This record gives sequence, structure tokens and C-alpha cells, in this order.
Amino acid sequence: MHPTDLATNLLSPPILLFLLGFAAALLRSDLEIPPAAAKTLSLFLLFAIGFKGGVSLAQSGLGPEVIATLGAAAFASVAVPLWTFFTLRRRLGAADAAGIAATYGSVSAVTFITATGYLTLHDIPYSGHLVAAMALMESPAILVGVMLARRFAPGTGPDAPRPSVDWRHLGRDALLNGSVFLLLGSLLIGLVCGPVRAAPLKPFIDTLFPGLLALFLLDLGILAARRLGALRRLGAPIAAFAFIAPLINATLGLALAALLGLARGDAFLLVTLCASASYIAVPAALRIALPEANPGVYVTLSLALTFPFNILLGLPLYATAVSFLPGL
Repeated sequence: MHPTDLATNLLSPPILLFLLGFAAALLRSDLEIPPAAAKTLSLFLLFAIGFKGGVSLAQSGLGPEVIATLGAAAFASVAVPLWTFFTLRRRLGAADAAGIAATYGSVSAVTFITATGYLTLHDIPYSGHLVAAMALMESPAILVGVMLARRFAPGTGPDAPRPSVDWRHLGRDALLNGSVFLLLGSLLIGLVCGPVRAAPLKPFIDTLFPGLLALFLLDLGILAARRLGALRRLGAPIAAFAFIAPLINATLGLALAALLGLARGDAFLLVTLCASASYIAVPAALRIALPEANPGVYVTLSLALTFPFNILLGLPLYATAVSFLPGL
């Protein structure tokens, strides 16, 4: 990673706003974005990235490369929770290990959106079907995590009855979560409209996106800093996992991108998706499906440690790694 790439990322307005929010919480300032405003910001960002992705997908079509990329994304969303669960199960128990497995197997839409801003800043093109890949990776990891927790819960031998799972509520939270639904819906709208009918919205989206992303990251900086107090209860080995896991998962993304021969921007986004961890969709689903998993563990790791690591250091690191892929 070249020092100028790191400096460019750290000195970009969205990242500086994130750091400002982080500092505000640490210094106990009363700076705060009202919850309703924060929700509006997130809705706009999800709509914008989904809509632009759908328009781009309408231009490129659903060819073999798109299908292969979606398949690779689905594979990663199953492989990551598997290795995570079996690595952490003995230390944390089945429930908390499954919660972390689902969290790191799923993805962070905000990290993805920040990554698209990074590509825009560096004038690197990317394909719209990566938005569909992001939406696809939200749910499988949640399902895998819940099934692992049920299979390896204490007292569940081969002949023991399996604890029941309300799959109807789980499916609703995993597949119809508001952020996923908006993302998929706006992707479909952009796909149906295409570049011609979407043209009137383009100035609106392109003009507002950078500023609203910066304000949203300001709010996330405040939230991330407030989670730091819970780290003392986790212990150093578990806290270290929050930095090691994204690097391992990014390596998986690099291998998949190399296997598929993806272009630079698409490879970077796939790697970022693999390296990210959810802190919105997963808690919403696990609250009902796996209430015995402690959100103070899996949310703290993903929001307070992995998310800042990815947007501050991870993005330029992944971009550098992608540049060494064959053919780039």
C-alpha cells in the first residue's frame, strides 16, 4: 500500500467526518445526528447505490460474468461463516460463535457504499451487478449461522431433538429486512428504467451522494466510538479477530476475483464485500432467530473495530492488493 493512497483515503471528506464523529463521542461532545435524519440518510444512500447499480446492470446485461460473480458472492457468504464458527466455537460457545459467523459472513452496505466512493474518487469504473452481489450476500450467512447454532448447541447430540426455529420470522428478517428490500427494489427500478428513463434522477443522485455519505459517516463515527466501552469484556484475542478476519476474508475475495478475471473496480468491490461485516441486517434477524447470541459481542466487533479498520486502512490496502492481480 503506497503512503499516498492511505493519505488520500484518510484525508477524503467522508473519512474525516467519520473521525470527527469518533472524536466527538470520545470527548463527550453533545454532537448528534437525530435518529430520523440518520435513517433518512441511510435510505437515500441505499436507494442511490441500488438505483445506479440497476441502471448499470441494464446496460451490461445478465451475461456469464455476472452470473459467475453472483455465484462467487454466494459461495463467500457460506464459506466465511463456516470457518468463523468453527474457529470461535470452543472459546465463545455455539450461540456467540454463530452470531459472529453470521455477522462476518454477511456484508456491510455502508462499507460497500464507502468503497464505491473510493472508486469514484480515483476514477475507477465498476459494474452494477456488484450491487446485486451485495444484496445476495446479506441473507445466506444469517441462515448458516442459525443452523450452526442449532446443530452445535449444548445437549444436541445425534439423537437429541433440535431446538425449533421460527423460519417464517427468520426468512422475513433475513430476506425482507428494510435495507435489503430497498436495495433490491431500487436495483430493480434502475434495471427497468435503464439509462434513458433514469437520466432525470442522475443529477439529483450524483450531486447529493458525496455530501450525504459524509454526514452518514459522521453519525457512524459517533456510534462506533460509543461501542468502544464494551471491548474490555471481550478480551484481546476476540478483539484481535475483528482485525484478522477481514484480512482473511479479503484474501478469499482476491482468490475469487482472480479466478473470475474481474476488472479492477469489480475485483475491489468483491474483496471489500468479503472483508466487511454486517451490523444492521444481522442484528435485526438474530434478535428473533438467535436471541441467546449476545449482540454486545458481534455488534461491537463489527461496528467498533472492523468497520473503522475497513474504511480507514482496509480500502487502500485492498485496492493495492487488487492491483497485483494478473492482468491488472
